[in-house]
Amino acid sequence: MEAGIVGLPNVGKSTLFNALTLSKSAASENYPFCTIEPNEGMVSVPDGRLERITKYIVPQNVIPAALKLVDIAGIVKGASEGEGLGNKFLSHIRQVDAILQVVRCFEDEDVIHVSGNVDPIADIETIEMELMLADMESVSAGIEKAKRSARSGDKEAILRTEVLTRCNAHLESEKPLRTLELNPIEKKSINSFGFLTAKPVLYVANVAEDDLEGKSPLVDKVRAYTEKSGAGLVTVCAKIESEIAELEPEDRGEMLDAVGLTEPALAVLARAAYKTLGLESYFTAGEKEVRAWTIPAGATGPEAAGVIHTDFEKGFIRAEVFTLDDLEEYGSEQEIKKAGKLRVEGKTYVVKDGDICHFRVG
Repeated sequence: MEAGIVGLPNVGKSTLFNALTLSKSAASENYPFCTIEPNEGMVSVPDGRLERITKYIVPQNVIPAALKLVDIAGIVKGASEGEGLGNKFLSHIRQVDAILQVVRCFEDEDVIHVSGNVDPIADIETIEMELMLADMESVSAGIEKAKRSARSGDKEAILRTEVLTRCNAHLESEKPLRTLELNPIEKKSINSFGFLTAKPVLYVANVAEDDLEGKSPLVDKVRAYTEKSGAGLVTVCAKIESEIAELEPEDRGEMLDAVGLTEPALAVLARAAYKTLGLESYFTAGEKEVRAWTIPAGATGPEAAGVIHTDFEKGFIRAEVFTLDDLEEYGSEQEIKKAGKLRVEGKTYVVKDGDICHFRVG
């Protein structure tokens, strides 16, 4: 699973990506299309539960969950018709599982806005419209193809035609497909299209250095928009976050204190992106390592075991599970067993976020 960072040119998108992935690129110049190919990077997902576990189970290594991010070049109005590097960028968005849209919520006369003035809602609507137009084109082509197959009585094609027709009507009313209610079978029938507006979205308000709490009128507009649309919102100052990211770990605390933050805003963003993708973590814990493993919400025991190794899913026998609360109450896995709190779960068990698991395989 991966998330794509999108936005209009010069909103701080690549600055944010570089800070998140602790990387440097030539994409920091102040002009559009500086990122010709999407940059990819991995970012750790900070999780305080790992530190709590290691108070009782001391490992040689601690490995947090990780998230793949793709920095996609700036979209401009007309992208769906090939403006800028539109079609290429839209294809990159199609390949990701969620969209992190960076929205400029700061004024800076030295950083030119592509439309000439800072208006975050107009920016959001510009990108949303380009994605909807691209989806409408895909839907139109899909309907024609599905209708041809449906003439022979193909049941899947008949269903696909019906669902695509509903998608078309939804898009024509200028609503993204993520707001269209479809049952699991209907969703499966159009999965292959990779519709852009069906992807979950997290908005990232890039704020000025004196507005770290996001209290400016510009952020208020974005907040009202996201509350209405049901999307998530995270506030960051990409400029400050990039400076923090460049410091040695032991020096970051001092800068965080200086700007009034308890942790980098990027940590909040990474966790929010993880949630937007519908991901959760379970843990394995032993003397060798304490590790967070990434699973989609609703994964069963065998599916969770398969994240460690595909053979574990095939050979799954049972999962031995306890919670962090159990560990903190009893102090060790041995005492958890003595108290009868170690659960034995079978193949149908749905692993919960935060479970600490041992898998028995054959």
